[in-house]
Amino acid sequence: MKEHRGALEAAGHRFAIVASRFNAVATERLVAGARACLVQHGADDDSIELYWVPGAWELAIAADRVAATGRFAAVIAIGCVVRGDTPHFDYVCGSAATGLTDVSLRHSLPVAFGVLTTDTADQAMQRAGGKHGNKGWEAALAALETVNLLDRVEA
Repeated sequence: MKEHRGALEAAGHRFAIVASRFNAVATERLVAGARACLVQHGADDDSIELYWVPGAWELAIAADRVAATGRFAAVIAIGCVVRGDTPHFDYVCGSAATGLTDVSLRHSLPVAFGVLTTDTADQAMQRAGGKHGNKGWEAALAALETVNLLDRVEA
């Protein structure tokens, strides 16, 4: 059996981070984690571009436009949706996930899902650099591994 794995090497690749401003206390920490991960794994700071959108709902359209440029090896989507008292949470989370998946498949480009979907603000903070780590970092790591794996796939 021939096995393929992606390396955790960012050098030579360009990355876009598309981030939601809503729940900025958490998303700014997630963005910092994603950037730190890319830099620690060899990305030059000039090879990372950050695009801010109002909320998680807008992540897919911005990611689609960024992916269409052909300039990036991957897009890392960052957001934070905290459950409220209405079904709004379900619509936003589901649409963000589906939309970002569609972008990835349409452009044959890794789109990492670094969108927190939590019940409370405290849970979000625990996943944005707290006791549960930084999910922005983890999304960037997934993007790196996938980019490098796809580079190895033979046509």
